[in-house]
Amino acid sequence: MDIKDVENLAKLARIELSEEEKRETLSDMKDILDYVKQIENVRVDDIKTEYDITNVWREDEIEIQDFSKELIIGQFPDVQNGFLKVKKIL
Repeated sequence: MDIKDVENLAKLARIELSEEEKRETLSDMKDILDYVKQIENVRVDDIKTEYDITNVWREDEIEIQDFSKELIIGQFPDVQNGFLKVKKIL
């Protein structure tokens, strides 16, 4: 990574950077990329966990529910000619 890459990123982000900010950003980006390289080298096969972590799945249960027109009308506070009456909304 070099100054041209930082300038390109600044252009894509639509920000203006001074020369000092470009050098600082380049230094920060190099540090970030070095850290990512360290993480890439970690072998997860050698890591032993304290807990046995597994996904717990449950089977879906079908519940039959009664949604008849009469049941809904019976629970609604205001009904007129078989229709549910609501407040006027503008």
